[in-house]
Amino acid sequence: MVTRLLAVDACIAYSGCMQYTLRNVPEGLDTALRRRAREESKSLNESALEALARGVGYSGEVVRQRELRDLAGRWEEDPEFDQAISDQHTIDPDLWK
Repeated sequence: MVTRLLAVDACIAYSGCMQYTLRNVPEGLDTALRRRAREESKSLNESALEALARGVGYSGEVVRQRELRDLAGRWEEDPEFDQAISDQHTIDPDLWK
């Protein structure tokens, strides 16, 4: 029972704050990250997270997207609209003399 509780706690802790281990970081990338961290007076972790976020286009803001199903794929007959479009396709002979 204790083992199961520990496993549940570990799962909750893991999901709440993800941990990553990066291997084979190229020397140039390591140097650049460390330089940026030093220049901005931030930890290497903060600089790496910011670089990852920028790299994948993540701004940290929740983007709310609107469903457009109510607009897409619907067509309602509108005789006035059809007439207006038809009028636009009519050539006025006096304008083309």
